[in-house]
Amino acid sequence: MPTKDTATTPRLEVRKTYKLYIGGAFPRSESGRSYVVNNAKGKFLANASQASRKDARDAVVAARKAFGGWHARTAYNRGQVLYRIAEVMEGRHQQFSAEVAAGEGLSISKARAVVDASIDRWVWYAGWADKLAQVVGSSNPVAGPYFDFSLPEATGVVAVLAPQDSSLLGLTSVIAPAIVSGNTVVAVSSYERPLPAVTLGEVMATSDVPGGVVNLLTGSASEIGPWLASHDDVNAIDLCGITSDDEARDLEIAAAGNLKRVRRPAEEDWSADQGLSRLTQYLELKTVWHPIGV
Repeated sequence: MPTKDTATTPRLEVRKTYKLYIGGAFPRSESGRSYVVNNAKGKFLANASQASRKDARDAVVAARKAFGGWHARTAYNRGQVLYRIAEVMEGRHQQFSAEVAAGEGLSISKARAVVDASIDRWVWYAGWADKLAQVVGSSNPVAGPYFDFSLPEATGVVAVLAPQDSSLLGLTSVIAPAIVSGNTVVAVSSYERPLPAVTLGEVMATSDVPGGVVNLLTGSASEIGPWLASHDDVNAIDLCGITSDDEARDLEIAAAGNLKRVRRPAEEDWSADQGLSRLTQYLELKTVWHPIGV
């Protein structure tokens, strides 16, 4: 029997299910919750998983498990991995541009410029990987027959409440400087603009980044933030995605339980030169004394 011309049959779009990125895998939220993501004009884009307290705990466990191996890698190798992230992002430039344009209400040309800047930022931080010790470390003069060196070491697990307005460039600007020095990260994406973060997770999964080094949660920073701030296995927290002074103060108090490093920046221009402040924020300086042999 003759069949209907398939060219005239309307095609149903295959909608993507946006999941979390934890430990190198893409699980749904254990709570089963999701929320609607609209574009800047209020039109439906997708449903995203809404992370829970349990998801945040799982992400911290994954980050802690990955910390030893990631921190033990050579700085040169970590730089190579970050550069590989930039390479894979370049290959998905069109997808990132479309997601940034839809979420942030930008023209496609401006969205492309944001993606370009994000990729360039990964390359910039990759270049610092094997230079940071020379800039931050030192050889110290001491009164005695000793060599005395101060060497930078990673702090540990860093929780990041990512910027709400800059869904890709801002997210890149808080994750890249943390992991390049050997830290691992649990990041909570922009609530209203989570799609670039999920796509970045897919890039991580195919960019030689070991599972658990970067964990990306979609959902409310106000809901997940207190659990990360009070978690005893989190060593530092960045509050750049918190806009309420009262909420930021409560998170600072919660973070004091295990003396976390807390970064609470003022309003930031993500397109500006980042400098070294973010690179040094999550570093500890270890001083080593060694006797001089006769």
